[in-house]
Amino acid sequence: MSALGALPFLKPVQLRSPRSSPGGQRRHTLPASEFRCLSPGDAASVFEIEREAFISVSGDCPLHLDEIRHFLNLCPELSLGWFEEGRLVAFIIGSLWDQERLSQAALTLHKPQGSAVHIHVLAVHRAVRQQGKGSILMWRYLQHLRCLPCARRALLMCQPFLVPFYQKCGFQALGPCGVTVGDLAFVEMQHPVRGHAFMRRNSGC
Repeated sequence: MSALGALPFLKPVQLRSPRSSPGGQRRHTLPASEFRCLSPGDAASVFEIEREAFISVSGDCPLHLDEIRHFLNLCPELSLGWFEEGRLVAFIIGSLWDQERLSQAALTLHKPQGSAVHIHVLAVHRAVRQQGKGSILMWRYLQHLRCLPCARRALLMCQPFLVPFYQKCGFQALGPCGVTVGDLAFVEMQHPVRGHAFMRRNSGC
């Protein structure tokens, strides 16, 4: 059983009452809102959202389709998807890293012995943007990381205009990132992941 399934706050959340048929009998419906780790089968939906979100802004995607499948095969427990009525609306994909700061190799590698979670991408479907879903998903993701014994901190790199968003999520800027993609420069940010023993004792992790 994955750590995700053991967390009460990451189990499927029913946001509205089950629908009833005219005869008063309940019909089976998908959960109104569900958070779960992603699988390789979700890769196409992930890439569709990512491509639309990033191509118009930076001209490229943080992860291409084969890289998405790569990480979802290697470390699905470091991903989180938000599904509404069975449809993916937002996601995060991460992998483990074993150095103090990110380097170019961190873009494609998963280091199983690492203690830093490199957040490669957070993206929200265009139809549900400007609703606070990105910050809610990040909060749930950080809660999930606190239940993983390997995770001690979260790292990410972002363009300068996104720094205020991640600061509101609790991240601190470490300074310019050593990673470049084309002409783009990034700020590296981190968030401590604390409370491992407490979380494991009190949430079934």
